[in-house]
Amino acid sequence: MKQEKIDRINALARKSRTEGLTPEEKLEQQLLRQEYISAFRASMIQALDQVEILEEDGKVRPLRPKKAPLPLS
Repeated sequence: MKQEKIDRINALARKSRTEGLTPEEKLEQQLLRQEYISAFRASMIQALDQVEILEEDGKVRPLRPKKAPLPLS
């Protein structure tokens, strides 16, 4: 997610606490938050897919078996 969008999320959060948001801004905030959460989940899944476990017998296995990707919604 681009820094501009993160900055906009933060600006809307500040405005919400101080003066309130218009219905359009509330919708924009909700959509931006959903996009941020989706990007975060995708990043976390990618990071976890790289984790390997070293068993006591010396074998290396992935953290979890490869399955169909989890839905990002």
